[in-house]
Amino acid sequence: MFNLKEVKAHCDVPCGIYDPSAAQIAALSVIRMIDLMNAADKSDELAYHNDMARYVAVKETEAIKCKNEIAIIWGDFIKPPHLAVNPDIHTVAHNIMMLGGAAKQHASREKAMELLAEVNKFAEIFWKIKGVETKVAQSPYAPNEDVVYPVL
Repeated sequence: MFNLKEVKAHCDVPCGIYDPSAAQIAALSVIRMIDLMNAADKSDELAYHNDMARYVAVKETEAIKCKNEIAIIWGDFIKPPHLAVNPDIHTVAHNIMMLGGAAKQHASREKAMELLAEVNKFAEIFWKIKGVETKVAQSPYAPNEDVVYPVL
């Protein structure tokens, strides 16, 4: 069908279409699920177990999503020239991988907040690389934690 001798590819998506916001929302969702777990009503045992199963499932999914979103940007977008100017990015990305795993293993709000903090650090570095100014603002939805946003 095709008579191709060589195929080349650069990125998973067209260059420049990367954004850490999905990872930030995922980290916020992990915190939100832990908050819901802590506030769950135990008066109806069946409803309680149903709610907990749902909260845990979402927490797990969002922790994985957070890790995957960062891994894609880290692996596909970050290049040696970016590393020269931002040598901390490897440590930040590794911390996100470890904290995302901890978010799956535990229901610690403290660890979930650490995950969000590292994702925010990553976002700050990402937007700096892109030449975009950032600001910190409270997310407009529960859990209402601070997030690094680009100033557009």
